[in-house]
Amino acid sequence: MKKILMILLALSLVMSLAFATGEQEKKGAAPAKKIKIVWSSVSVPNDAHTKAMYVFKDELEKLTNGQVEVEVYPSGQLFTQEAAQAAIRKGTLDMVYTGPNWLAEYVPYMSMFAAAYMFKDYNHMTKTFNGPIGKEIFEDIAKKVGVRPLGAFYLGTRELNLRDIGRVVKTPQDMKGVKLRMPNTPTWLFMGKALGANPTPLSFTEVYMALKTGTIDGQDNPLPTDKNAKFYEVTKYIILTDHYINPIFPTMNEKKWQSLGSDIQDKVYQAIEKARQFCDNANLKAEAELLDFFKSKGMVIVKPDKDAFMKYAQKMYLENKDISGNWDMELFKKVQALAK
Repeated sequence: MKKILMILLALSLVMSLAFATGEQEKKGAAPAKKIKIVWSSVSVPNDAHTKAMYVFKDELEKLTNGQVEVEVYPSGQLFTQEAAQAAIRKGTLDMVYTGPNWLAEYVPYMSMFAAAYMFKDYNHMTKTFNGPIGKEIFEDIAKKVGVRPLGAFYLGTRELNLRDIGRVVKTPQDMKGVKLRMPNTPTWLFMGKALGANPTPLSFTEVYMALKTGTIDGQDNPLPTDKNAKFYEVTKYIILTDHYINPIFPTMNEKKWQSLGSDIQDKVYQAIEKARQFCDNANLKAEAELLDFFKSKGMVIVKPDKDAFMKYAQKMYLENKDISGNWDMELFKKVQALAK
């Protein structure tokens, strides 16, 4: 009899504990595990894609009721542009902006998305990467590189921005001998050649001083970046080549991504989409207004022979099989069909 009473008492205690635990879960008393995401960028504070990082941070922290904390480090506070790309692959950094030019070293067909005049306009680019084709590409990158692009933001349309080199540039031939800063990857450097220049590798954080001292003759970036980085203070010309509709991919280390679980992943995508809309709209608006700003600063705006630049670039890419030999021509055709 005594043994039976002891068993009943033990069962009663177990049931009481289970009930108490259930009640705690209902009330949300058991705190969720905190998650920290560190996002590094070399972009300057006024850049739309820098501000978009904070849009993402605020939205994700709100959606997760503070379970996820996002730490944002712009202006190269943590890493240079090159070092950040290595850090996210190693997993010593959670998030970074990357793009086709950086990824082509590991997924060779991505070099076609890093080619001058690949995209017709903004709509063509965003339809490609923020649609079914982009989803397949990003899955492939995650498997091959260990980093996962979460979408494509619009950095802007890249234009040439030069010091006074003693002549006005209107054709690729006018770019002969021009030391044009490009990020240090094979596809970026080849783009410089495809524009007729002498490409010079240099980190973004060093560009302003290099222009000021004449170490380089020019650089290429979208107009909002030229304004926010104050390149107009140390250059004279903007050449409207429209040579690259520039996507940038907010990207997460794949192991970090898999550790989040499906619920948090869904919320990350929601926050990324809100940040994308902010970034894209801000840059499209700025591009429509900035030429007047540059003129007010004494800069000369040049409309070049764009057809000449396009034909020169296409010839350069087709003749260089180290670049175009890696292109997926079936995928290329699908992407070009989206421009229609």
